[in-house]
Amino acid sequence: MSSQVSALPRRGLNARQAETVERLMAAGLDELRAVGHEALTVRTVAQRAGVSPATAYTYLASKNHLFAELFWRFLAEDEHEPEGSGVVERVQSVTRHLARRLADAPELAAAVTPALLGRDPDVERLRLRIGAELVERFRAALGPDADPVVVETVALAFSGALLQGGMGLMTYTEMGERLDDVVAVIMRGHPT
Repeated sequence: MSSQVSALPRRGLNARQAETVERLMAAGLDELRAVGHEALTVRTVAQRAGVSPATAYTYLASKNHLFAELFWRFLAEDEHEPEGSGVVERVQSVTRHLARRLADAPELAAAVTPALLGRDPDVERLRLRIGAELVERFRAALGPDADPVVVETVALAFSGALLQGGMGLMTYTEMGERLDDVVAVIMRGHPT
């Protein structure tokens, strides 16, 4: 069954349905923090939200879909503006900020990496929205005349670092530090 959660922008949900979705999201985040991503099931989220599993599956295709939706919300609620006098500093401020936020949400960070690698159509839609949001943040930091190849390169570097963090090869704090050097290398030879 296709989910209604990630409908853009929640069209087709009446007030009661929207309230159910919000309860599921809150319960999903609470359950994720309580038991971790491996033990969490849509059924346990439904129980925590006080809805039937069938109702939960109306809105959530899978637990990976839940994790992707929670991550999308995690990004959407964040209104960080790039800081710094030069373009390198502005891009580094974005990557460091995102890495700090991930370090502050370890359960979500651990859950989102494998979730975004899935083939669930609802996850695929959210993966595109998440990717577009990240690209837009890097584009804003790089400025209105940013070279699209540089924007894509920064996005690819961040995605690779996110994957390495998710695999446990580095912490999310280390990710922010390492990306400082990566951004500096990418920006060599480009106007700042």
